[in-house]
Amino acid sequence: MIDRPLDESVHSAQGNRQMNRRDLLLNGSSVLAMLALASIAPANPRSAAAQSTAPRPHIVYIVADDLGWKDVGFHGSDIKTPNIDKLAQDGARLEQFYVQPMCTPTRAALMTGRYPCRYGLQTLVIPTPAKYGLPTDEWLLPQALKEAGYRTAMVGKWHLGHADRKFWPRQRGFDYHYGSMVGEVDYFTHSSANVRDWYRNDKPVNEPGYVTQLWGADAVAQIDAHDPKTPLFLYLAFTAPHSPYQAPKEYIDRYRHIEDPTRRTYAAMITCMDDEIGKLVSALERKRMRENTLIVFMSDNGGNQTALLAGDADVSKLKLPADNGPYRGGKGALYEGGTRVAAFANWPGQIRAGEVREMMHVVDMFPTLAGLAGADLAKGSKGKPLDGLDVWATVSKGAPSPRQEVVYNIEPFRGGVRTGDWKLIWRTPLPSAIELYNIPQDPSEKTNLAESNPQKVAELQSRIAQLARESAKSLFLIDAFAAVKGASYGPPSLPSEDAFFTQGD
Repeated sequence: MIDRPLDESVHSAQGNRQMNRRDLLLNGSSVLAMLALASIAPANPRSAAAQSTAPRPHIVYIVADDLGWKDVGFHGSDIKTPNIDKLAQDGARLEQFYVQPMCTPTRAALMTGRYPCRYGLQTLVIPTPAKYGLPTDEWLLPQALKEAGYRTAMVGKWHLGHADRKFWPRQRGFDYHYGSMVGEVDYFTHSSANVRDWYRNDKPVNEPGYVTQLWGADAVAQIDAHDPKTPLFLYLAFTAPHSPYQAPKEYIDRYRHIEDPTRRTYAAMITCMDDEIGKLVSALERKRMRENTLIVFMSDNGGNQTALLAGDADVSKLKLPADNGPYRGGKGALYEGGTRVAAFANWPGQIRAGEVREMMHVVDMFPTLAGLAGADLAKGSKGKPLDGLDVWATVSKGAPSPRQEVVYNIEPFRGGVRTGDWKLIWRTPLPSAIELYNIPQDPSEKTNLAESNPQKVAELQSRIAQLARESAKSLFLIDAFAAVKGASYGPPSLPSEDAFFTQGD
């Protein structure tokens, strides 16, 4: 077997990247991004009756964007996050909480309870020029909760389809939405590539303000205006601390002691987000909703360590600031640093405080939350089997997790699966590479055990192959190859008349 950790080779080459992700996509060269990535079981969820001991809670689901695993106080960071830390300390700190390695796939997994390879969103993200989105025949979490009697509100970043309104949040189960549709916006102009991407209930909004603070204030306003007699699902999806690295001066000034200016601003972005979360908790307390509110927090993927995956902003000359602690790799990688994220759940009187080291995946949130809400999962899944499992007993009491497998991702050029203690990463572009790790013994993935465990390699390869056969075609690759094909036709690029005088024979 060949040990070829190409994820790391991409990370180390970040300073040489002169084209950002948008340039690649607009020039029809998306295959390069796909190759860069290559180098770097249907469930039976329990019914609501199994959770009858818990009342139907209000649900506040908070997502950070590209947050490093170690970049919160409860994981030992010097970045100040007192509000996040208090919620984590008093709740369940989910220390084996897995997501997909990038933004769009993770958000899709949360919304559907199904792995993104089931419906074509497994590769990279939905690019800003793209026309596709999360397929409309998928039944989403807000739709299930709305049918169960919840008011559903979203504040923040969507990134599950923007070119057609049929993909937008209010067309997918949310009663209310305020925020952006694409993957990133300037924190002060609210624009992407000089196009404003800022909406309230599908109508464009032009207003001043820092994105994180505007979203925090609107989340508070949603709580202040809510009738507590109706259960609330509030999905608060920050872009912080995703690039571009921007923050109000008063927050940057708090970190004068951090020498690197990018890390200084990154820290400021996280602390600003933490302050807004604190204001949200205070609003719940004022409204006397806090005691019956489940708050879940996670990052959408590991902290970014690759300039190519930073988005539209050119960060090729910056030292990327995220810290994933002991875990190898970052955003875009199938290693733990790209997929194991900072996460917790807090519900006073219902969730036991402490660490939970059992495996769970973001797809598990759909059946878990739907079960607490009393939603009809059989009806809600529209006949499509969920990959998620109800992990409420694990989250609330630390019970053994029903999850024995984690699917890190399945793509035409790579796959990653963990069963029990064993994790396999398989890259198929030639020369192919196999990496096998025992995660409890080697969470930093330093020792490739593939050569000494051929039977385990074969077993996990068989599982990856099975999942690949069940997968839908990648919508990103379909779009990318169409762009490449379109760029392959046209008039020949022959020398001009002037070239006869400037080019040699």
